[in-house]
Amino acid sequence: MTAPRLRALIRHWNNLNFLAVFEMTHQIAIAGASGRMGKMLIETVLDAPDCTLAGALDVAAAPSIGQDATLFLGQTSGVLVQSELQAGLQAAQCLIDFTRPEGTLAHLAVCKSLGVNAVIGTTGFSEAQKAQIADYAQHIAIVMAPNMSVGVNVTLKLLEVAAKYLHDGYDIEIVEAHHRHKVDAPSGTALKMGEVIAQTLGRDLQKDGVFARVGDTGARKPQEIGFATVRGGDIVGDHTVLFAGIGERIEISHKASTREHFAQGSLQAVRFLADKKMGLFDMFDVLGLRD
Repeated sequence: MTAPRLRALIRHWNNLNFLAVFEMTHQIAIAGASGRMGKMLIETVLDAPDCTLAGALDVAAAPSIGQDATLFLGQTSGVLVQSELQAGLQAAQCLIDFTRPEGTLAHLAVCKSLGVNAVIGTTGFSEAQKAQIADYAQHIAIVMAPNMSVGVNVTLKLLEVAAKYLHDGYDIEIVEAHHRHKVDAPSGTALKMGEVIAQTLGRDLQKDGVFARVGDTGARKPQEIGFATVRGGDIVGDHTVLFAGIGERIEISHKASTREHFAQGSLQAVRFLADKKMGLFDMFDVLGLRD
């Protein structure tokens, strides 16, 4: 075979591969379909030309069970909200889950049996539950992150850089605020911020993290990483990390006014998993933020 002929064939194969990726449709199921985040995810999937809504899940007591998943938009999709996990995941290639830890683990058990990948935005997992997720990731591909926002994950990268230089003589405090309905505290994003900073500084967040201050606490210790939590109204999510020195204060903040960026980041994670069979990933992997 001549060299020009070989180059022509390679170009042809590359074009076919490009078209295959371009035409790929991601079949997505949404857990917690009746909630605020679930509805945002459904709407975002419908708006994405390369994604199809393939399933909608919620708890049996949800009032939307048996209804069309897009009824809240005044549309019909043919996808009903259901609580039966096998049926709800049967047509899906990937599940997006922003629910509660116990629900997520139940969903992952069925995902494993069906070979369905998962994008997990649920927070509040215990260490034992995280270990269970790692076990599931030996059979299916999972992206798990406390925050799917591209902006938040870039902020985490900025914190990593800042912590390399702002350590001696700087006190580190993390302040987060969310809506009145959020049930876990501190937020998963705030904890991830603390983990990134602690890892960069060679500290142990379990030992150096301070999650409450009441009464006579004594003077602040230099190695502490403090957390403060605010709950109220309809705050989508605000996070600020303070590096407080003598005579100056550096603040790195991310403030969310809508859940749409969480949904868009989740779809990026779905696309990332399309060619993955197993493994546990996070948004740094999805966005290429690893050093």
